[in-house]
Formats: sequence, C-alpha cells, structure tokens
Amino acid sequence: MNRPILTTIVILFTAMFAIPAILVTVQAKVEPDPTAKKKAVHTAEREKVDLIIEENAAHIPVYLSEEERIVQLPLEAYVRGVVAAEMPADFHIEALKAQALAARTYIIDRVARQDFSDMVELFGEEAKEAWVSDTVQHQVFYTEDRLRENWGARYDEKISRVNQAVNETKGKVLTYDGRPIVAAFFSTSNGKTENSEDYWEAAYPYLRSVDSSWDKDAPSYKGDPVVLTIAQLAQKLEQYTGKPVAVSASTGSPDWIDVVSKTEGGNVAKVKIGDQTYTGREVREALDLRSSDFSWKIEGDRVTFQTRGYGHGVGMSQWGANLMAEEGKTAEDIVAHYYQGVRVEDYRQWVHKTDQPKSKKG
Repeated sequence: MNRPILTTIVILFTAMFAIPAILVTVQAKVEPDPTAKKKAVHTAEREKVDLIIEENAAHIPVYLSEEERIVQLPLEAYVRGVVAAEMPADFHIEALKAQALAARTYIIDRVARQDFSDMVELFGEEAKEAWVSDTVQHQVFYTEDRLRENWGARYDEKISRVNQAVNETKGKVLTYDGRPIVAAFFSTSNGKTENSEDYWEAAYPYLRSVDSSWDKDAPSYKGDPVVLTIAQLAQKLEQYTGKPVAVSASTGSPDWIDVVSKTEGGNVAKVKIGDQTYTGREVREALDLRSSDFSWKIEGDRVTFQTRGYGHGVGMSQWGANLMAEEGKTAEDIVAHYYQGVRVEDYRQWVHKTDQPKSKKG
C-alpha cells in the first residue's frame, strides 16, 4: 500500500479513540463528580477529634454512684460525659452543641450557687465533697470506660462528634440577667414546651412555653399504651400521693376520670379521679407515664393511658433541637428559642481558683 495513504489511515484510526478520550477528560473537568462534596464531608466527619482541655481548667468533683467514689474531672471532660450520656451522638452537630451549652450551664449554675447540700441528702457522707452526681438527680454522666463499652467499634466516630460539639462551645454558658440559668432539658414535647411553674414550683422568666411542633416527627412523640386495672391505678396513686381513691360502682363511668384544667403547654394541670383531684405531674409520676399529656380509655375494670411527648416538658426539647438543626438552625438559634431572652457568655466569672475542690478522692 502507498505509504502516504497508510499514514493517513493510521492517523484517522488513532483519532477515533483519542478524541473521545480527550472529550471525556474535558467533560470531567467541567462537570465534577456530584458525590465528591458528600464524600469529603463524610470523610471529615469520621476524622478523629480530640477534646481540648485548657492547662488551668476548672475541675468538677463528680460522684460516681455505682462505684461510690468521687472523681475530679476537667470541666470540659465532665461536659463531654454528660452530652454523650444525655443525647444520641448521631444527632446533628448543632443539636449536640446546644446540649453542650445546656450541660455546661447546669454545672456552672450549681457552682455559682455554691450549694451542694443535696449530695449528702441523696447519696450519704461518701458524696459530701462532690458537686454533682452521675445520675438523673442531676445530669446523667458516663465515664470513658462506660462509653467504650456502650459504643464498641463506633467509639472513635461517636466520641469525635461529641468532642467537636464540646470544643466548639468551650467555656460558654447560658445566662439571664447576668446569672447562669437553670438549663432544663428533656427528650420530646407534645408540640409545645411547658412554663416552669406548671411542672415545678419556681417560675423562671426564660423557661416559658414555646412552640416545638418539630417534635411531632420524633419517634418518641407517641408512647406505648399503659394498661392498668382500676385497682392498680387506685393503689399506685395512694402509694405515691397518700390520697386514697374511692373505688365504687360508678368507677366505670366515663366521668370517673375527668380533666379539671390544662397548662399553657397543653399538658394536664389537674385531673379528678374518683373523689380525689391530682396534678398531672402526680399522675404521671405515680403511674410512670412518659409525660403529663395523657388521655385514657376505660373498658370494664381496665384503664388504658396514652401519652404524647417524653419528659417533664420544661426547657429544651432534645428531639426538637435535633429537628431544628436538620432544618438549618444553629446551636445559638436553638438555645435562644427554648430559653427565652438568654445570652451566651464565658463561664470563668463564676469559677475562681478559690472555688476549686479540695477533695483528692478518685
């Protein structure tokens, strides 16, 4: 074959493959992989994040109730243990940050008050030098060993998320009128939070009933039915309140249980059961219901209670915080919503060297 013709054929044949390859390369540069950003974020979230502890950090003496001993922990290490125990580590990072602000504020409020007398009342002389316990009487706190046991192979991933939340709020607390607040929080509302005085006795201006309609999408919004016989119901109420309920022939009538009033947050404020009147809180705690927003159905000698929400309902809803964060709200947005009129300030003005614990236990 003629050499010039052969050369032309080779060039054309090569171009058939080279040109598409060039076009693919150019196209790849113009239209990057749409999953690239997602992959990068996922990788960043899995990077190990260490907790930042300042050299002269305040220390908190914590009573470990099961071990019956006191350990002294840097403030941020304590806050981390509370956040990890009180909120799922898989929650949105902004919700975890809001929880860190609440947890740190809780302990700094106790420090500012300088009243730890409940430690002996609750746990005995062994706890007298502690400022807080690891139980629901204060804030649940988990040690690192407990977290490793709970999280197993996911420990590094989860502790990194909690560390990030604590680091990014380091040293910050919530204040109202120049003082740390009572930073109450709970799992899930019935769609609104409660005024503090509607569940407790004290009225705090920042613990007001606010909308929390996000909670209706939470898995804990609706509790499992609680079924009791009328005799069990009467017994539990009498044991808890000391007020006996008359069980008569009219027990099965529709108005044997009747709501007297409701709170601004939509929970039961007072309810008449038989010949007695109770607060919604008394009924909730006596019957171990998930919330004070309960309804019921009487069938024969049985009463079935149905609840909405989970917890006392005062302060920050944890599920509400998470769902707000998923809608793009920041930790600051979340705490400003659930704690009305608060500011975010540095904790150090309430903790001084003279405040540091003298106990060397643990």
